[in-house]
Amino acid sequence: MTDTSSYSPIHIIGGGLAGSEAAWQIAEAGIPVRLHEMRGVRGTDAHKTDNLAELVCSNSFRSDDATSNAVGVLHAEMRLAGSLIMSAADRNQVPAGGALAVDRDGFSHAVTQAIENHPLITVVREEVSGLPSKEWDLAIIATGPLTAPSLASAIQAETGADALAFFDAIAPIIHTDSINMDVCWFQSRYDKVGPGGTGKDYINCPMNEEQYNAFVDALIAGDKTGFKEWEGTPYFDGCLPIEVMAERGRETLRHGPMKPMGLTNAHNPTVKPYAVVQLRQDNALGTLYNMVGFQTKLKYGAQAEVIRMIPGLENAEFARLGGLHRNTYINSPVLLDPSLTLKSRPGLRFAGQITGCEGYVESASIGLLAGRFAAAERKGEPLPLPPATTAFGSLLNHITGGHIVSDDEPGKRSFQPMNINFGLFPLLEPGAITKPEGVKRFRGKDKTVMKKQLVAARALEDCAAWLGTVANLPTRP
Repeated sequence: MTDTSSYSPIHIIGGGLAGSEAAWQIAEAGIPVRLHEMRGVRGTDAHKTDNLAELVCSNSFRSDDATSNAVGVLHAEMRLAGSLIMSAADRNQVPAGGALAVDRDGFSHAVTQAIENHPLITVVREEVSGLPSKEWDLAIIATGPLTAPSLASAIQAETGADALAFFDAIAPIIHTDSINMDVCWFQSRYDKVGPGGTGKDYINCPMNEEQYNAFVDALIAGDKTGFKEWEGTPYFDGCLPIEVMAERGRETLRHGPMKPMGLTNAHNPTVKPYAVVQLRQDNALGTLYNMVGFQTKLKYGAQAEVIRMIPGLENAEFARLGGLHRNTYINSPVLLDPSLTLKSRPGLRFAGQITGCEGYVESASIGLLAGRFAAAERKGEPLPLPPATTAFGSLLNHITGGHIVSDDEPGKRSFQPMNINFGLFPLLEPGAITKPEGVKRFRGKDKTVMKKQLVAARALEDCAAWLGTVANLPTRP
């Protein structure tokens, strides 16, 4: 490893997915790191342990399909870049159809162990209540959506801009042996076999029309957590509480997380369920399952009562009930330069969900980029930005310049958190999508699939070139 005697450490505040990934990338570049994490001294409303990179919501990293899914492309790019988060996820995966889901305790333990055992990383258990000291000439704030109020106030004072915030909700986790498998059955949607899976990776709970309508009524009427001082803060549409979706229309859930498509009731194959609740394995032992898409702000008593209305969950025992917390993010397109550096203070970067990305892998990937940028700056070496055609570049561009300001309301900030998706990638070159030889009818759906495949293949090729690596890449269609 490079001689580090001439290098001062880079400081990172926050030991979540982004902070842990940033620390790993910097240390692997031969630069010492001091990672400051307040858990162990001060807890949060959502975390349950002091482990680094603890997952507080779902245990799913979403699709692992690198050929035609934007999240899968981001997974692949992170693996190319030597991501600690992806390595730990791969070593602790549990069956989840076409998704990459992890044993949450095994995952966070693996990240914590790797960070604590790295000779160039020092973990400091303390709360940093203000902006980093200017003596820390290079630093990264990766405090995530649960940034402590004192640090958030310091950020506001430095930037002169109010932090934006949205509510995020946590899904319940149920003990597997309390699920009635005489009613429920194992099946992945469309029997899809994913990484480590069998095509029977989800537990499915069927509902008829009468049961569905009663369930929706109970959700809407259930006693919910109040907003208190956070009243008016917007939700993130990718993680809406289940009861908020129900309030948006009686059929919303049936066309969202409770859609019955691609599923056949093993106990009654001739009757199509009106709606289906899915549960996904949450730990390696298979003793816990979480409710897919069932983030909620129902109070605990009402929550348990409503969930036990679901066929097969009448006697459900909960390892964790759902909850609600506030996510905070900054107006990154205004405040940050393309290398994630705060424009008003050179050397200070932001990473993770506080920058306005949403999702585990998105957060970790921005930590990866911030770490690489900081390491290059410490070494005095140039590091070109990732190409806009990559998942890295597309997400970075959204964060640092992807918002639209209304002409009618020029003072209004429109920047919103975003998951990685193909809508963030540049368009393909004209003529890239052509009808395959021998195909008589080239439908719109076929064109969409080919477009995704071409964008995905281009992204991985360009990412490999940017990283200077050789990888096994999917063949372009």
